[in-house]
Amino acid sequence: MRLLLLGSIFALWALASGSNAASTPRKNTNVPHGFVTTRGSQFELNGEPFSFVGANSYWLPLLLSSDDVDRTFKTMQQAGIKVLRTWGFNAINATELPGALESNLTYYQVWNGSHWTLNDGPQGLQRLDHVISTAGKHGIKVILAFTNNWSVYVHGSDLYVNWIAGDDQPHDVFFTDSRIIASYRSYVKTIVERYKDSPNIFAWELMNEARCLSDTLPAGPSCVPGSNTLKTWYRQQSDFVRSLDPNHLITTGGEGHFFWKKPVKYWFNHTLVSDYNFNGQAGEDFVHDLLLPNIDFGTYHLYPQSWYPELDFPGSNWTVESWGLEWIDDHARAANNANKPVILEEFGVGGLHNKTSVYPKWVQRALDTKHAIMPWQFGELGLTENGGNRLIKYADAIIHGASPNDGNTFYINQTAVWDIFTRAAKIQNARSG
Repeated sequence: MRLLLLGSIFALWALASGSNAASTPRKNTNVPHGFVTTRGSQFELNGEPFSFVGANSYWLPLLLSSDDVDRTFKTMQQAGIKVLRTWGFNAINATELPGALESNLTYYQVWNGSHWTLNDGPQGLQRLDHVISTAGKHGIKVILAFTNNWSVYVHGSDLYVNWIAGDDQPHDVFFTDSRIIASYRSYVKTIVERYKDSPNIFAWELMNEARCLSDTLPAGPSCVPGSNTLKTWYRQQSDFVRSLDPNHLITTGGEGHFFWKKPVKYWFNHTLVSDYNFNGQAGEDFVHDLLLPNIDFGTYHLYPQSWYPELDFPGSNWTVESWGLEWIDDHARAANNANKPVILEEFGVGGLHNKTSVYPKWVQRALDTKHAIMPWQFGELGLTENGGNRLIKYADAIIHGASPNDGNTFYINQTAVWDIFTRAAKIQNARSG
């Protein structure tokens, strides 16, 4: 463990956070062998097209057994998966440390004041080291997210807000407070410098699902449609990461919200509602965020079942399937206009019947529009640690050898769902060099 104090670097990075286009660092046009790059709207690896089906698995770095990590990657490899997305963050408060040590919980940061302590030991970043190295042994590359918009299960950006900005601050000060930006950059620099020479890294992700609000803190008056709060932060932080690493790809990790001049509206409870996914209220502006010079590709997520519960009822003329198809098309058009690749980076519906009826249509539309495809989330069976039963944290648990299941998880024994993605992986792999 080592303590990273912010005082000596605060002034430099506070200045850097305001840097502008005149000094924008640019990506290396001649990356080392094994590093993924882009050409127009497609990914490339060693000069050949790189199309893929990937997997989300936040729980992999939480495993205690090296054999279980290897087993999981073997299953991914056999399914044709080429890219894993996981968290490059796992933070706890100091009050949680005794419990973490007792349970052997993976953690990378401990907060106890306006600075944090890094855990780069065997219960910390060495576990992430093992995941990344094992991925490479199985021909799988890794997208690492630096922090999370949400606090459920794994603490994210609100830890920075609570410890540095203090109580009664809105969530969006994470994107504007120079002290918070300095602390975030300190952690980002630690992660990037640890892995920047590794071809096992596919891309850096600035944040999982950045929004003006979080699940614990509201948005403030400075993060509103048209304020460009997130766009400015995306630009500043992508430029910062590029200054550290000229070779790896960088993306936002956003859900792909739009800010349309004429946003979609729908009727609910005798009221015409402006759609949150299109009116800029979330904070993103997918069309223009994707044009930023150091955002190399777009990401978006797809959860209409949970986003529109008021519209999803028996007899409704609104359907999860059709809304998802339109969402995919909207992002395909934006990516084509930006001439950059795009990943359908998370998607999910609850219920086996819904998965088997909806996923084939969504996946086929993504294939037809030359997307990369990453369902949420990959599940593994036959895990052995603690006899196959272990409470990891909160509701995260290994039960009878099965990895954590949040309702969207799919496993190899769910053949009808599994086959949707293995079929898509074969198509994507055939398109690759």
